[in-house]
Amino acid sequence: MTTPIDISWIGALSGLALAIILILFRLAPTYSLILGAIAGAFIGGANFADAVSILVTGTQSVQGTIIRIIAAGVFAGVMMESGSAETIAKVIVDKLGGTKAMLSLALATMIITAVGVFIPVAVLIVAPIALSVGNKMGYSKVAMLVALSGGGKAGNIISPNPNTIAAAGGFKLDVNQVMIGGLVPAIFGVVVTVILASIIKYKGTKVTDAEAAELEKANTTNLPVLSKALVTPVIAIVLLMISPIGSMIGMDALAKLKIDSLFILPFAGVIGSLALGKRKQILDYCTAGLNRMTPTILIIIGAGAIGGLISASDLPEQVVALVESSGISGTFLAPIAGILMAAATASTSTGVILATGSFSDAILNTGVAPLAAAVMTHAGATVIDHLPHGTYFHVTRNAMNMSMKDRMKVVGFESIVGLTMTIVAVVMFGFILK
Repeated sequence: MTTPIDISWIGALSGLALAIILILFRLAPTYSLILGAIAGAFIGGANFADAVSILVTGTQSVQGTIIRIIAAGVFAGVMMESGSAETIAKVIVDKLGGTKAMLSLALATMIITAVGVFIPVAVLIVAPIALSVGNKMGYSKVAMLVALSGGGKAGNIISPNPNTIAAAGGFKLDVNQVMIGGLVPAIFGVVVTVILASIIKYKGTKVTDAEAAELEKANTTNLPVLSKALVTPVIAIVLLMISPIGSMIGMDALAKLKIDSLFILPFAGVIGSLALGKRKQILDYCTAGLNRMTPTILIIIGAGAIGGLISASDLPEQVVALVESSGISGTFLAPIAGILMAAATASTSTGVILATGSFSDAILNTGVAPLAAAVMTHAGATVIDHLPHGTYFHVTRNAMNMSMKDRMKVVGFESIVGLTMTIVAVVMFGFILK
């Protein structure tokens, strides 16, 4: 539901700019976004009652996404806290061996993210393995983080993570549709990741023997075996794919059985816990998962507030007019919205929330189909979502024990991966499958 209040595009841009500035000054993103929304509302001509209405309407628009993310916390808690995600990562790296290190690291992070682990957490899980491999092979930290981050980005657009849930919700689609739609772009993304990481594998700071020795102290003896670790993600993937598979093979009964991720992900988490022999730990996993989801939920509330401001303004119409006057196809509005909003907030999830909440109607009015719009917006949000004013930049830097200078070297390569996936998504859904 949209508010009838009319706000000028100047107010919307001012509010967004203020939110970015406050984030850069390290104010909590949730407060930054809410304060930006309030200030933008006043600048745009709203009174006190109007400002409250804009915030309430905006935050109400993201409630469906928030509920699904809370439910996904059960699944994420089991995967992270039980050691299942780490087991899967170790097996992938061990099977491919050191000679294919960049491929193994990229695939490990891609798969861990694809099965529902947050991309920063996926990097944290695989980083110790990467540092150990890097020390043995003489590879640089920059190259290995390119492999981890690029693989994570590829996995992020095909996972039941908050950003995918937001992309689906913004265009009223099922999560599995957006996950499948992102598969081909993700494959191209991981291929480009491996190529880039391999080219620069000897350039930059290496892993020291002291760092490698510290890693050896980590205790991983209690990790579950692979067969049990796979139960949770396999159940989730199978259930999420029932409806799409039914449509493909012409079975109407299966095609109409649209079970929402709200039910599937907690169910998979509980069954996975039982398979792991961790029945007594289910409540702990739920609590841990919710705690991990809480920061994202709070940011999404803030994103909903400023999304309400943008929706109440004529900014989307101004952007559409600008695109049309420049002669650019309206197809490009979806990826442009994803790129700009994710860059502004340095967050994939927040960027997708803002892009879909503020520009979904404008994008669809250009004639783009909902699935195409969701996939292109989602892919676009991975292009420059890793900037220093976001937490991902610093989490990954600390995970690899890198200097700021080395971490900045990775940014350009990350953008190449995101841009590759965006270009593939636009070609596929904007032109070939149009």
